[in-house]
Amino acid sequence: MEVHNIIEDVVFAAIRDIYDSLNKEDNPRHICTCNQCRFDTACFVLNRTKPHYVISNRGVVRVEQSSIERQQLEADVTALIYEGMKRVSHNQRPYSSHTEYSPFEPSGAPADTPVFNIPTIVGRLFNGINFEPMTDIVVELYQNGKLVEMKDKNWQNPYTVVRNIEGAYAFWPEPVPAEKENIHRLFEYNLKIEVPGFERLAHVFQIPITSESTLARSYSMNRTFKIQDLYMFLPGDDEE
Repeated sequence: MEVHNIIEDVVFAAIRDIYDSLNKEDNPRHICTCNQCRFDTACFVLNRTKPHYVISNRGVVRVEQSSIERQQLEADVTALIYEGMKRVSHNQRPYSSHTEYSPFEPSGAPADTPVFNIPTIVGRLFNGINFEPMTDIVVELYQNGKLVEMKDKNWQNPYTVVRNIEGAYAFWPEPVPAEKENIHRLFEYNLKIEVPGFERLAHVFQIPITSESTLARSYSMNRTFKIQDLYMFLPGDDEE
């Protein structure tokens, strides 16, 4: 079981983008962009930001539903990053060379073998007649005619859509072993939904994934595949 603070994803992604953009612009303010300063900035921001923990489908769905709150969070995080950058750059750690740089990501233990890390799969389901979110229904994720195994027991498949999450669902399939790194492969999945009084819905989609040497051990907002909004109709109705 993994408990993950999704705020870390927002902070790490924003820091990577901001610092990398400085390097692309020849860093006119001469801000140090080494790994040590990036991690110090991350600590500065995370110590001033309220954590938000998730361990399951439901936690992820609630995060995806709060788009306005996330936009405000990202704005607040960006402001803190710029403040942290200035402080860290003017108070650099004396024992660091401040020259080391490698792709900046949250730490993770390497897997024993290369893997395809399947992203979390999220989407929303609506009534095609009144366009209201569907509730109290079951969504199933299949691959090759079989229910897809989830990353751990906190992620359910089938998944039951409840009333307070506005038709949203989420899955996190378990990783798939790979022969080596940097193999490109299309993974095909099939969503199946049956609701009494509605036509049966089957939605096929593909996710392009490149194998990695590092196993994704916890949920990340940066590893999400969003399915288009889906609609259910009465028998004989045509989707417009």
